[in-house]
Amino acid sequence: MEIEMKIRGLMMDPATNMPIVILKDTNGSTILPIWVGIYEANAIALEIEKVCTPRPMTHDLMKTLLMGLEAQVRKIVVSELRDDTFYALIWLEKNGEWITVDSRPSDALALALRTDCPIYVEDSLLKSAKGVSAVSDRVNSEEWRRYLENLNDEDLGRYKM
Repeated sequence: MEIEMKIRGLMMDPATNMPIVILKDTNGSTILPIWVGIYEANAIALEIEKVCTPRPMTHDLMKTLLMGLEAQVRKIVVSELRDDTFYALIWLEKNGEWITVDSRPSDALALALRTDCPIYVEDSLLKSAKGVSAVSDRVNSEEWRRYLENLNDEDLGRYKM
């Protein structure tokens, strides 16, 4: 089963100084932090803030290519966590046919923002990710979960990209 999620914000992990995309389910009760690279976080931040760049970014190019090929991005799904690495699928539709493309979650999220398609996370991934400690050794997973669940808009603003 897939759970629909929205990008709640971007922040910097205070322990590792790595960017984190915070996904939150549409009911607002479940969160999933995904650590991403600085360039991928920048691509996501540019689209969140609706910043126009003088030349197309990679994800803008992907969107333009898909439009030219008359394919639509229908959804992205963060599908699994293997060896502390998240995996995602981009679901495309062309001429009534569905195509899945393997992707890094950061690229899939950046494309989802540009194509205004829904973002999902596999329910089984959310359940297994709760038991996985992908955070710094300086913060235990229970403290980290509580910290993320209690984030407000001001907290997210403190760690702008």
